[in-house]
Amino acid sequence: MTFYAFLIALPLHLVAWLHPMHVSVTEIEMDEKEKRLEIMMRVFIDDLETTMRQSFRQPELDVLQPKGQSLDELMQTYLKTRFSILLDGKTQLIKYLGHERDHEAFIFYIEVEKVKKWKAIQVQNTIITEAYDDQSNLVHVTRGETVRSLRLTRSKPVDIINFESE
Repeated sequence: MTFYAFLIALPLHLVAWLHPMHVSVTEIEMDEKEKRLEIMMRVFIDDLETTMRQSFRQPELDVLQPKGQSLDELMQTYLKTRFSILLDGKTQLIKYLGHERDHEAFIFYIEVEKVKKWKAIQVQNTIITEAYDDQSNLVHVTRGETVRSLRLTRSKPVDIINFESE
């Protein structure tokens, strides 16, 4: 068995243990009926805690049991300057809804209401990039039957997907 075959055969969590990955995944879906963008952002708990400790200058911060503020309050503050969406060049109001824990990750729920027809979506996602220079923020945008993806990093924190041909 070659080394590469060995790596492929290993479960993903073991590969991650051998070489830590810093990644988040954001799913943005256009709900045509409700005229809103529904957003789910999955972030590893340990990566989020490390970056929030730095960002809020709270070295003892425990995101599982924060003192003083809830995780939702901390996350709303944290996301204000790190996550944004523009539709056809117009900034959208991001509405933070809450979170849930899924094993070693948090899933954050966000939406953009009153969305009118649009052709291009610009996404900025710089979460965790201040703590890890290898952080990748994957963004999948679904509109109708079409799914398009972006990979945002510290060196490329913003990108645009054009649905103009649809």
